[in-house]
Order: sequence, then C-alpha cells, then structure tokens
Amino acid sequence: MTVYLGVDPSARSLHVGNLLALIGLLHFRLYGHNAVALIGGATGAIGDPSGRSTERNALAPETLQANVQGISAQLTAFLDRGVAFAQSRTRRRDGTAQGGTLVAEGSVRIVNNLDWTGGVSLLEFLSTIGKMARVSTMLSRESVKSRLDSSSGISFTEFSYQLLQAYDFLRLHRDLGCTMQLGGSDQLGNIMSGIDLIRRSNHATEEGTSGGEPVDGAEGGKEDPAFGLTFPLLTTASGEKFGKSAGNAIWLDPTMTSPFELYQFFLRTADEEVEKYLRIFTFIRVVELEGIMQDHKANPKSRIAQKILAAEATELCHGAEGLNQALAATSVFYGTDLAELVTPEVITALDGAASSSTKYKSAIPSMLTRLRREAVVGQHLEKAVLASGLVSSKTQARKAIEAGTIQVNGQKIPPKSHQRMVGEGDLLDGRLLVLKAGKSAHKAILVE
Repeated sequence: MTVYLGVDPSARSLHVGNLLALIGLLHFRLYGHNAVALIGGATGAIGDPSGRSTERNALAPETLQANVQGISAQLTAFLDRGVAFAQSRTRRRDGTAQGGTLVAEGSVRIVNNLDWTGGVSLLEFLSTIGKMARVSTMLSRESVKSRLDSSSGISFTEFSYQLLQAYDFLRLHRDLGCTMQLGGSDQLGNIMSGIDLIRRSNHATEEGTSGGEPVDGAEGGKEDPAFGLTFPLLTTASGEKFGKSAGNAIWLDPTMTSPFELYQFFLRTADEEVEKYLRIFTFIRVVELEGIMQDHKANPKSRIAQKILAAEATELCHGAEGLNQALAATSVFYGTDLAELVTPEVITALDGAASSSTKYKSAIPSMLTRLRREAVVGQHLEKAVLASGLVSSKTQARKAIEAGTIQVNGQKIPPKSHQRMVGEGDLLDGRLLVLKAGKSAHKAILVE
C-alpha cells in the first residue's frame, strides 16, 4: 500500500517530536510499502490549530520556501539512510527479517501540497471540495471545539485547515493510490476529515452529484478504503508536548542541535521510560531488547539501556560519523583523565566529517573553535573563555571565573582566577583546550 505522513514546515528543521512518526513511516517502507512524505508548502502558510491555544504567526513567503527546501532534503536523507540502518538491526543471521521473510523496501517520494493547491481558485475549491464538507462535522473536531471555547476563539483561516489537509489525502488517494495517513494523536480529527472526504467524493462521482453521504462498504457503491494511524505525542517528564513551540526543541538538523546534544538528550532518559523509548526509537530486535533490559535492571547505575538508546537514535539521525562525534565529545566533556582520552582520532571526530553512508551528503559541523596559538597560549583565561564562544561577553567571562563555575580540561578553576594565564602545558595533545561552564555549557579550542 501507499502511506503518507504530513510535515509542517514552520521551521527549517524537523525535531524529535517528529521522530516517532518518521520512524513509523520508515517501518512501512521497510516492509515493502511505498512511503510519501508531504510537506505543507500550502497549509504551512495557514498553520494547523491542533494542540494550540492561539493562532500561529504567519511566516514570510521566503521563510516558508526556505523551510520547505530544508525539510525536503532532510526527509529524503533520513528515509534513505534509515532503511539501511534499520535493516542492519532487523535482519537475522540468515538474512531474513524478524518475521522470517526478506522483503524489498518500498519506494519513497517527497511531495509539496502547494503543487496542487496553489493553482486552485477559491471559487473552484468551494464549489467542489467545500460542497462535500459538513460544518457540523468540522465543528465537532477537538482542535476546533477547544478553540471555540477559549477566549481567543478561532479564525476562519485556521478553521479551514482541516479541509485543506483532507484535500491533500484525497489528491494523494487519487493520484498515487494512497490509502493510509500517519500522524500524531493530535491529527486524528484532520485524518478523519480526509477519510470522510474520500468516501463522499467516491459517492459523488458514482451518483453524478456534488455531495452526498459516505459509502460504508461495497454494497450500493465501489469500496475504496482509506485509513488513519496515529501515534502518541512525545512528551517531557512533566507531561508537556515536546516540540519547537515549547522552547525546548531538540532539532534533527546537526547545525541546530549537534549530534552530541542529541545523544545527551536520549542519555538523560529516565529509567521508567527507557524501555518504552528503546522499543519506539530503535530497530533492535525485541528478543535483544529484553536482554538489554535485564542487564540494565541488574546494574541500573551503569545506564546500559540509556547508552544503547542514545547511540542508536544518534546513528539513525546522523549516521556513524555523527555518533562518533557524539561519543568523542562525551568522553572529552565528561571524562576524568582527559590526557589519556584525547587522541588524534578523538580530535578528528570532534572536527566533524561529511557523511559517506548515503548519496545525500550532510556534513557534521565541527565542535571545535579554531584559534591561532598566540590567541590562546600566553593569554589570560578570561580572554580564552570569551574567544572560545563559551560566553558572549567579557563581563560574562569574568563573572563565570569569579564564581568558580569554569573548568579547564575537566579541572575546576578556583574563583577569581581571571588573571590566570593559559600555558603550553594546558593544551591536551599539544593542541586542545577543553572548557566547561556549569553543567551543560561546553567548548573545545583547537589551537592551530
């Protein structure tokens, strides 16, 4: 079958809140189904009211177009790289999948709903699609009801969003034979609108009319099924929706959230959630997951399950190069004996590399600030901290040093040490200076 997932281009990158549905689409493709990723170049100009208490701010056309282009490349790379990655985890020693059969992966296609919506006039849309929509049904959707009951209300623009998304499903159903739409649980109403529109459209075609009641089965009309599948939304430990609107987004673009930061996000998973996340975000065979959890419960302090989860999710999103950088950064920023840990291989990993795992090249950005030797050696620590980018001003650098929150190569610097000089002996492997402020701010200087 052909399955589609819609993506909102409200930012130039997807985030971990999208990851669960993307993996769902990847699972379908792995087992021979055709995957369609739809980017809302048209609907993105309006904004989905689902899960929101206020109306979105409209994006400028050039910003929306840049977001569409960025996410298109990201989706293509993810779905292409993800197949090989998942197969390496799900294939048994005899070369078959978990179910005992070897299935060729399905095709993947990236589409933009602006291609079929942009040229449709308002009158044409209302006289065809609008006539098949029932206002009572549209009003019953939870995304609409919650806004109608709020003080801000809902504009006609956002009220019409579900009809535009329903039209997407109808077009993909007709043009590509798409019979399944995936989405988060907040998309249930929009998906049902699409299913309803497909059935009403089939009935209208058979009767030669512009509207009518949906066809429930083969009797009295052609059976042309359409289905929806929703996933629970990823939430934080406090129950909040984990996404870009909450201000705590973990982006899938390595230039916005580094592979190290993504790795650390999954590494911080609570013990009570790690088994669920392993089943959702990895492709490790179930029998192996059970063994991992037994080892984890026998020695929870070692965080075996979290380390495997973090490694699998990071490699899925950023390839082997991204995982290598994340592991190198973790050893450098959280290691105890950095003199032993820092090697030429670690520095190379921190420096970033172009992905060679697929034809879709995506360079992993360097985690190093490159400075000339004279800009570091023989300079006050305060100047080095500022030059590294760890802080944004000389005042912040001095305050951090005076407060005693700065670490150099894993060692705490005594308060009021801003006059301390950086010497040759501070450079690991003769060229690396590792700085840390507080618990989570890290920078490494590569001296050239």
